Amino acid sequence: MADRALATDEFIAELKRWRDVRGLSQKALAQLVGYAPSYISKVENGMLSPSREFAALADQHLQAGGAIRRAFQALGAKPKAEVPRLAPAPDPLSSLIVEHEDTSLHYDGRVYRATQRRRLFNGGSEPITSYLIRISVDRYPGDPERSNQHYRENPLTWEEIQLSASVDGEPIGWRVQHDRDAFKELWLLFENEDGRYPLYPGESAWLEYSYTVSDAKWGTWFQRAVRLPTKRLSVSLDFPAELEPAVWGTETTMTATGNPFRNPVRSATEAGRRVFSWSTDEPPLHARFRLEWKFRAKAIKETHLSTADTASGRMREIGIVQEGDPILTTPARLFSLPDEAEDARRVVAELNSAADRAAGVHNFGKGMGIAAPQIGINRAAAIIRTPESEAITLFNPRIVEEAGGFDEQYEGCLSFFDVRGMVPRPMSISVEHTDIDGTQRITIFERGHARLVAHEVDHLHGQLYRSKMRPGVEPIPVSEYRGTGSQWTYQPEGR
Repeated sequence: MADRALATDEFIAELKRWRDVRGLSQKALAQLVGYAPSYISKVENGMLSPSREFAALADQHLQAGGAIRRAFQALGAKPKAEVPRLAPAPDPLSSLIVEHEDTSLHYDGRVYRATQRRRLFNGGSEPITSYLIRISVDRYPGDPERSNQHYRENPLTWEEIQLSASVDGEPIGWRVQHDRDAFKELWLLFENEDGRYPLYPGESAWLEYSYTVSDAKWGTWFQRAVRLPTKRLSVSLDFPAELEPAVWGTETTMTATGNPFRNPVRSATEAGRRVFSWSTDEPPLHARFRLEWKFRAKAIKETHLSTADTASGRMREIGIVQEGDPILTTPARLFSLPDEAEDARRVVAELNSAADRAAGVHNFGKGMGIAAPQIGINRAAAIIRTPESEAITLFNPRIVEEAGGFDEQYEGCLSFFDVRGMVPRPMSISVEHTDIDGTQRITIFERGHARLVAHEVDHLHGQLYRSKMRPGVEPIPVSEYRGTGSQWTYQPEGR
């Protein structure tokens, strides 16, 4: 029974963690999986064992990459005579009001340090002596399987976190509740070796805690979820200006998903730092506010392009997956849109960032494209930048019709950029794809645009252009190719 209690605790921790990552209340998750909110409440309180069906649905809708299903499997068979646990005692934290929550995130080019300050007011009748916090990271939010694998191999450690906490400036200690590879949950205790500092009814106090995480374990996003009645919420992001950061935000509430912030993110540059700030008053309970960013600089500090001696080496240095990696020959996982709209937006942001880096090391006169597997994300998304500077974004694309005969021209691929291959492509293709809002569309692409799009659609189906070349024809070294920087060549219309 002790082993089962531990496994139950593990399952509850994973369920809460992914519900928190996705910013869903118990009620919102209940609507998605078709269970009553009271069922989820009892599962998370340890009063009820989860069913296999619930675990599978929760993993699917929370996009947990199998983490919840694996935690359920660890529970084993349900005991024949299981005695429900007693209902938990009333939670004194339910009487808390957050008068002001102010969060700052500082990045030095290698390490992030988050500092969170909350002005807490005790509106109840009992003193509050502890406060539950969660430190959660997700390196690849658009690809939960990859993120889970990343943390299994590179777990978040207490040593690197360097946690510190205080109440009204008085250092306090903590007690660990859950210690997992990708998140830590703990109770901040309003006490230290010198005394106890409870928050009494009718009183307010500033609770502050701070922690560090390396950028190898921190994705380019920061999120605040409103779990207690809150009067004011403010966030600042402090980045090196040389990285040319761009920041945007989305708000999710009980009634709306993934809308842009209603008020703008402000920015200012001073002393080599670019600081973005945002705030809102009276945020709704259970709302989630997510800030995301990308670094537009053509040379990020830790990227040493000059050390790459070949075209493929330069692409490898800027984060492009190279031929031989199994992800390039594996069909990409489709998006469920609009349910996974936020994940889709994050993947596109990473694709655009990679495209910016690639444009910094090569002149793409014929246009360019990048598919998500080429940056290590096994999702069906790709972007194309045409020679006319048009941006095309495709989710779940597939070619449904080819027309106009075939044309054969040289192509290059960022995943083996040392060669160019003569590839026959249809002059016109009809592509079925999905908009971010879930709308299914068919778009016709012609000539050079058709070639660019077809190349990226192939990537999403696990195919490289080598498989499309005529038998007996081999790619040529890039040193022999004379078309770099020029546009596609076609006969004029009507001839």
